[in-house]
Amino acid sequence: MTDHSALVRLLRQLTVETDRFAEIFGEKQRMHRTDLNALAVIMDARWGGEPMSPTRLAEALHLSASATTSVLDRLEASGHVERARNPHDRRKVELHVSDKALALGRDFFEPLDGAFTRAWEQFGDADREVIARFLVASIEATVGVRAGLAAGPDRK
Repeated sequence: MTDHSALVRLLRQLTVETDRFAEIFGEKQRMHRTDLNALAVIMDARWGGEPMSPTRLAEALHLSASATTSVLDRLEASGHVERARNPHDRRKVELHVSDKALALGRDFFEPLDGAFTRAWEQFGDADREVIARFLVASIEATVGVRAGLAAGPDRK
């Protein structure tokens, strides 16, 4: 049986490897890591069906308004993100990943998606449900601890 420490190490190794993979994409696109994170957050909002706003992006990335504006200016200038007015409330700005960015991402990440698909074929549906619950619980735990660290005094 895999113990707690082994699971932590495996998660850390996966995080390091996926970070390295994303860094290669960033290098090829001449993008800062914060820009990559912003693009991912905007894209996830798209899949969630809720438009991303600059304010929500700043909160998600824990950035100031001016830093968020700089990120969005770079992403817009490079053609990765588009700012659009909400059709129902013109005062609100929505952020959208451009078709160009989606195509670049698809081309770059498709081999990894295929490798994941092949690697995960060994797991049945019940296994995948457990893995999904494990990953969601791990993400929620990380978010909770991170939020506590960001909100509370430094605990030593």
